[in-house]
Amino acid sequence: MRRVLFILLLTISLLIPSQADALSRAFNDREVITYQLYFNWKFVWIKAGTATMTTQPSTYKGKNVFRTSLVTQTSRKIDRFFVMRDTITSFCDLDLSPLYYRKGAREGKRYYVDEVWYTNSGNKTLATMRHLAADGEVTAEKHTYDRNVSDMINSFMRIRSMDVSSWKKGHSETVYIAGGSKLTTARLVFNGRKTVKGDDNKKYHCLVISYNEKENGKWKEIVKFYVTDDYRHIPIRLDLNLRFGTAKAFVTSIK
Repeated sequence: MRRVLFILLLTISLLIPSQADALSRAFNDREVITYQLYFNWKFVWIKAGTATMTTQPSTYKGKNVFRTSLVTQTSRKIDRFFVMRDTITSFCDLDLSPLYYRKGAREGKRYYVDEVWYTNSGNKTLATMRHLAADGEVTAEKHTYDRNVSDMINSFMRIRSMDVSSWKKGHSETVYIAGGSKLTTARLVFNGRKTVKGDDNKKYHCLVISYNEKENGKWKEIVKFYVTDDYRHIPIRLDLNLRFGTAKAFVTSIK
């Protein structure tokens, strides 16, 4: 289930100013999206836990910003096999430029913290990354990138601001995601449109997009996700290909 957090992020490097303005209007008030997580265990789908994402206007170092948090936890039944308690917090400018990211994760018996501080200048991004390992060792690195770089949550905000009106099936975008110790290069592929049903018993017309990473020199689909085909692009369903099986996440409420 460790990939569950990594799913709600999914990034895009193309940012349309008019869409960002629309996103700002969408978050004038607090927004809360909740999900039910399922895991496939011996051909049976069982409830594995929940995830809650909250976005709201806030301040960071005296600036007006968006603050987004994602909290994911496994159910008591799953805790007997694998405990997951993850909390992610991200701050970004009103134009969605990332400012700060923190992930505190308890996964099994391991607890670690990833942090990223951003300084943006033109097309360059200075990212200061800090990783607190489970054994208490702390590593810190600074990297300058000649491209737009996002973290997990900021990537989620960016994907909700993209303009896909010109996309055709098979269209792909290269994306870059920063963590506490490395930069991951990935690819988004547009797979068309489909109507899906959430755990709130509502049907949604969605865009279908897959998230891919390279493995042994070949692109491998990690997640296929379904976001509403409107200006908000809310993730409704997520299909995850995990190393130890498959999992799904379905929206339960949008407030």
